[in-house]
Amino acid sequence: MAEPLVLLPGLMCDARVFWPQIAELSASMAVTVAPITQGERMDEIASGLLDLLPHKFALAGLGMGGMVALEIARRAPNRVSRLGLIDTSPLGETPQTSAMRELRIVKAKSGKIMDVMREEVPQSALAAGPNRAAIIDILLDMADTLGPGVYLKQARALQRCGDQQAVLRKLRCPTLVMCGEADTINPVKRHSFMAELIPHAVLQVISGAGHVPTLEQPQAVTEALINWMRQPYVLK
Repeated sequence: MAEPLVLLPGLMCDARVFWPQIAELSASMAVTVAPITQGERMDEIASGLLDLLPHKFALAGLGMGGMVALEIARRAPNRVSRLGLIDTSPLGETPQTSAMRELRIVKAKSGKIMDVMREEVPQSALAAGPNRAAIIDILLDMADTLGPGVYLKQARALQRCGDQQAVLRKLRCPTLVMCGEADTINPVKRHSFMAELIPHAVLQVISGAGHVPTLEQPQAVTEALINWMRQPYVLK
């Protein structure tokens, strides 16, 4: 039986962002979705999760969840058996992006969390198709469930996140770098760059998907995760 799989959702997302993968993968392995809602720094979030997670586990994160996954891998490399980085970034926020997020924090505090999320993940960040509007609705519903307080904490964590390229170079476990071909938030070029830095990395670009491939092309993502979970361990 495969080792436990821990999934980390993206910004203002919960387990619903992985529901197709959970439905299929949970038949053959233990699958956990761990919230990234506690703490205003990546290291605080990672530390809190490490106190709760199994001794050894496979770890995959989407978006902000991928950033937390990198921090977990940095802090506890011997506990992460394999790593999946999905539509994420190893880069710290630029001053311009941080300033834009500050404006969104003000909006969120004033009760405009739906407007904030439409800016964070606009429709243009998803691939064109009949399901795009429905997926946006799911993203907005997850954000509404989590509420503005969670957004404030996650936004601060993103603003304070440092560059993690050095972590990529030190990874020694089977690593899947995955992205939607139409992602405009963290584009394919950034993921190609990440894969080049990581020893033993596999780059998977998902056709017909953008920033949320887990919902846009769920079967392709699930198959990629299954293949990744079947990869032999890399000796450290």
